Amino acid sequence: MKMLLVNGSPRKGNTCTALTALKEGLANVPQLEITQIDAASVAIAPCKACEYCREHGLCLDEDDTNRVISAVAEADTLILATPVYWWGVSAQLKLLIDKFYSQAEALAAKSKTVGLLMVGQAATDDLQYSLISQQIQCICEYLGWKLTFARAFSADGPQELAENKAALEEIEQLWKLL
Repeated sequence: MKMLLVNGSPRKGNTCTALTALKEGLANVPQLEITQIDAASVAIAPCKACEYCREHGLCLDEDDTNRVISAVAEADTLILATPVYWWGVSAQLKLLIDKFYSQAEALAAKSKTVGLLMVGQAATDDLQYSLISQQIQCICEYLGWKLTFARAFSADGPQELAENKAALEEIEQLWKLL
């Protein structure tokens, strides 16, 4: 089974901590091939709505788009992890998600399980987390994927999540939902 982790954070902080905890739990899954893409480390230009991809099945941009979206298409499970910036996912992750359009048919051809990790300053019952969850749920429904979990965690400082043992244990156990 192939799993792709997408780190939407541009820095090494709470989102990276969440992914590290998740990977510790994923060590319990036999024969799991894990790949991670850091959205801040790939070059993806914004979608230009040129529609080249509708005719050719690939994005016209000569950047990392086609490689990254092909990796998403090949994965059996996709984990999106993002800090919460201004009531939404990070700009780095949003660029990648927008480019799903370029290979939508290939993405929809293979059912996937999807997990969503969100880390923000607000309390976990804040509206921003449900807005992000709803957006990812809509994308999953459109592509025929199954969103198996969407978990929010509150962390104010850059290392606060690392000090929250209960949250880390919860994240580590999320593998059971996949």
